[in-house]
Amino acid sequence: MRVCFRSSVQPELMAEYKQRHAAVWPEMLSALKNAGWNNYSLFLASDGQLIGYLECENYEAARARMAVTEVNARWQAEMATLFADSDVPPDQAFEIVEEVFNLEDQLDAAGIVADAPGTARIDTDPTREYLKEQA
Repeated sequence: MRVCFRSSVQPELMAEYKQRHAAVWPEMLSALKNAGWNNYSLFLASDGQLIGYLECENYEAARARMAVTEVNARWQAEMATLFADSDVPPDQAFEIVEEVFNLEDQLDAAGIVADAPGTARIDTDPTREYLKEQA
């Protein structure tokens, strides 16, 4: 499951937000990984718009596993003042953004195979459709 979310950091506090994320607490990093947050990235625009991306088996379950950790409670309390809506813990105010396109999914659906970086071809192997039907 791929998840994208957005939030908003107060523009005047963006430097501090970046500084805190330059060296996230090791126990927070471990908690995220143990909760199932994979390939997790944050992107911060010049106006304070924050975009997050992660991959997980089930977002609600991964989020719930984080919610019960002591380190997450401490981290959210530390980070709350940096966000535009500081009345709510930051991780509870994330707005999930709908995914409308994914290149890999579309390539697969169209039967296009990427043999190597920068190359793609239409798969003409007749067993591909059979195997796809069996899945």
